[in-house]
Amino acid sequence: MELSEYVQKGFQMLADSGSFDSSAFTLLLRVAFQSLLDAQADEAVLDHPDLKHIDPVVLKHCHAAAATYILEAGKQRADKSTLSIGRSLPHITDVSWRLEYQIKTNQLHKMYRPAYLVTLNVENTDSRSHPEISFSCNMEQLQDLVGKLKDASKSLERATQF
Repeated sequence: MELSEYVQKGFQMLADSGSFDSSAFTLLLRVAFQSLLDAQADEAVLDHPDLKHIDPVVLKHCHAAAATYILEAGKQRADKSTLSIGRSLPHITDVSWRLEYQIKTNQLHKMYRPAYLVTLNVENTDSRSHPEISFSCNMEQLQDLVGKLKDASKSLERATQF
């Protein structure tokens, strides 16, 4: 899902715990959903007492960013497993891999097919859990993944040079 710079900036402000404490963060997300679901939604919902301490321009920017994200997620038919609305996404803490060779199938056909078993150790700071994500891939798939990660890294470097 590609989001404009404006929307991304709104999310950066929304993620700033100095501007949005936990209750304001949750309230703003509820307001964003409410404004999309209820045609009678009033702009006064942004005047909630728990949001009074936030600059109105920042508040409207973050509301627009949240509403845009919700609409884009709906367009992409995203489900709960592909969305993460919270203070922080899980992040990778370690990676391990090993090379394995599949020598025979269960039909006893001989095959010599190498595969990489990759395990990502991740940390979810919201729930303090440390799950592992494991997957298997062949050489082409691993090269494709590494290429996409390099592209993402370059994009992040450019974005932080502003």
